[in-house]
Amino acid sequence: MTVKYDAIAEAEEGRSIPLAGSDAGSPCRADRSDEAARRQSGRRRSARSYAALDLGTNNCRLLIAEPAHFGFRVIDAFSRIVRLGEGLGFGNHLSEDAIERTIDALRVCRDKMAAKDVLRARLVATEACRLAANGQAFIERVRSDLELELEVVDRKTEAYLAVTGCASLVDPQAQSVIVFDIGGGSTEIAWLDGLAPHMFADPCKRIRAWDSLPVGVVTLAERHGGVHVARETFEGMVEEVSELLLDFSLVAAEAGRAPSFHLLGTSGTVTTVGGIHLGLARYDRRRVDGMWMHGEDISAVVERLLNSDFDERAANPCIGKERADLVLAGCAILEAIRRAFPSDRLRIADRGLREGILMNMMREDSVWRGGHR
Repeated sequence: MTVKYDAIAEAEEGRSIPLAGSDAGSPCRADRSDEAARRQSGRRRSARSYAALDLGTNNCRLLIAEPAHFGFRVIDAFSRIVRLGEGLGFGNHLSEDAIERTIDALRVCRDKMAAKDVLRARLVATEACRLAANGQAFIERVRSDLELELEVVDRKTEAYLAVTGCASLVDPQAQSVIVFDIGGGSTEIAWLDGLAPHMFADPCKRIRAWDSLPVGVVTLAERHGGVHVARETFEGMVEEVSELLLDFSLVAAEAGRAPSFHLLGTSGTVTTVGGIHLGLARYDRRRVDGMWMHGEDISAVVERLLNSDFDERAANPCIGKERADLVLAGCAILEAIRRAFPSDRLRIADRGLREGILMNMMREDSVWRGGHR
C-alpha cells in the first residue's frame, strides 16, 4: 500500500508517472527491432486503467490508476474547487456560474481520461446534485455536452465509499473507530466495530452504524458566515452540528470505550489542520496523509484560526483564499465530532471517496486474485 499512496502524492503534485513498461517521456530508439516494438505495443494495450471522479459540493476531483501488486498506482490526478453547491444554503438551485465552473472542470477530467485510455470509470456526484431541484438537468447537460455519465449516489453509498478509501489507515490494534468525511454539503460518519480479519478485508463489513449529516463546510459557512467568525458564531455552528449528530452519537455511544479507540478523518478540514500543525510552507500530502494528532494539538490549531482574520487565514499556504471562508465551518464540524466522541488520537487521511471507488472496481474485477492481470 505504500507504493500506492506515494504514487498518488507524486501524481497530485503534477509529476508524470508513466505506465509500467511504456516509453512515455523518453525518445523512441531508432534501433528497436520490429518484434520488440510489437511486444512493447502489446504491453501498452494490455494495461488497464481505472478512473474515479468525485464531484462534491465544493470540489471536483479525479484519480486515474492502474492495478499494482497490492493496491494501485496512480497515473494521473486532478482537483479543482468549483463550489457547485454555492448558494444551496439559501435555496435549492445550482447557479449558472457554478454550473459553468463545474462543466469546465469536468471537461478537463474527460480529456485526461481519454488521454490515459481509461477502460472503466465511475463518476459520482454527491450532496449538491442530490439537493438541487435542477440537479437532474445538470446531469443531463453533462451527458449531452461532455458525453460523461454522472451517477448521483445516495448518502449510504457515499459513506461506505469514504470508509473503503481510508480504512487502511485504521490502527490495526483498534477495536473501535469513528470514521468521518467532512464534505461541502454533507458530513458522513461511520462506526467501525471490531478488528479487521486481514489487511485486504472489506472494511464496510465492520460498519455497525453510519449516518449522513445534512451539513458541510459550504452550507454551514453560508448560514453562519465564514469571513468574519466570532467565537459566539463558531459555538453556534458547533451546536447546530451537535444536534444533527445526536442520533448517531447515541447509537454509537459505546464506541469510545473499546480498546485503542481513535478517530479517523478524511476531508480538506482535517488535512488543513494537519498542515497548519506541521507549519508547512506548502501543503505536502506525503507528510499529512496518515499523520496522528493529539487532542491538545488540534485544539491549538482551532484556537489559532479563531484568533485569525480572513486575510491571515487566506495567507496560510495550507488554506488559501479559496477556502479561507470555509475552514472555520469545517473546524466547527470537527469540534462537534470530537465532543461527541472524545479521543486523544485523530488520524488524518488525505484519501477517501475516489480511492474507495477505485478499490471497489478493482475488487469487482478480481485484479488481486489473478483476474485480467
